[in-house]
Amino acid sequence: MTAKKLPQLGKATPEFFDEVIFPRLGAPDDAVVVGPQHGVDFGAISIGDQIVVMSSDPFFIAPSLGWERAAWFALHIIASDVAVSGIPPRFLAVDLNLPPEMDEETLATVWQTVHDESLRLGIAVVSGHTARYAGCSYPMVGGAVVFGVGSEKELVDPRKAEVGDRIIITKGPAVETTGLMSVQFPEFIDEVHGKEATAEAQEVFYQMSVVRDAAICARTGGVTAMHDATECGIWGALFELANAGGRGLVVDKRKIVTQDIVMRTCEVFDIDPYKAISEGTLVAAVRPSAVADILAALDAEGIPASDVGELLPAGEGVQVIDEDGRHPLDHPRIDPFWIRFEEYLEKQAVRATA
Repeated sequence: MTAKKLPQLGKATPEFFDEVIFPRLGAPDDAVVVGPQHGVDFGAISIGDQIVVMSSDPFFIAPSLGWERAAWFALHIIASDVAVSGIPPRFLAVDLNLPPEMDEETLATVWQTVHDESLRLGIAVVSGHTARYAGCSYPMVGGAVVFGVGSEKELVDPRKAEVGDRIIITKGPAVETTGLMSVQFPEFIDEVHGKEATAEAQEVFYQMSVVRDAAICARTGGVTAMHDATECGIWGALFELANAGGRGLVVDKRKIVTQDIVMRTCEVFDIDPYKAISEGTLVAAVRPSAVADILAALDAEGIPASDVGELLPAGEGVQVIDEDGRHPLDHPRIDPFWIRFEEYLEKQAVRATA
């Protein structure tokens, strides 16, 4: 019997992973270049002179987002995890385990969006499975794997990041939190900030991808590690980036780029933006000499970003500089997004029956 417990919602804790998953990874194989580990979004294997990068995730279709938005997001969640390897996503295998209530027209709309966005990203669908099954329900309607193929030189392996590398953050905190909460619960933002602010918050939805961010960084050069700030947001991503490279780090919270509409949305729902899920926010370690070029390249593509800190020796831990000075950063452990999302679903339901 394992002593560690799974959280009620969200990803397995690092402790559960270390006790239950990590010691049991099947047959060892020298072709595995990057295997399962904390803070790394992808795996990589060597085949001849090529590196094959892959990542898997649920195929996440939330009806409340609208079918086109939901399908766009489902693809970008997985493509982003490959993109942070520095090798572009190229192939898709998808298993659609559909709820019985999903009709043909809905599936056609979802799949058209997946097709259109795959065309835009240069991703080819190579395998899959499609069926309805009892017991399947939204939003988890199957799973998918995205692959990328490139050279060892292209691979951004976070274990090669070095002390002194600078930390760049794109788009700021709570991007995904804002995108999802504003689409699911617009009436609550309307009441506080008005419909114009709600519409602005909903536009953040299409920032929920780091495919462009990662491609720009990789193309510019000098990037040594990249991570998508998903569970537990920017603070969680910093811990994962540090763990992946076996380093410590320090960031100046005051220098992290923020978006006004994001901060206002988080105020409405009483969410700490730095701890909240933020698919679309790239946290990258880069050589000091590359910082100016990468920031300029991101700016040229309309992606806000800032240089916020640096990697430290492992014994230094994860530190933050804020209004209280320089001190250790507490690991968030629990993402407030999930708590507030469930809470506001209940509030919304009560309103609907009032």
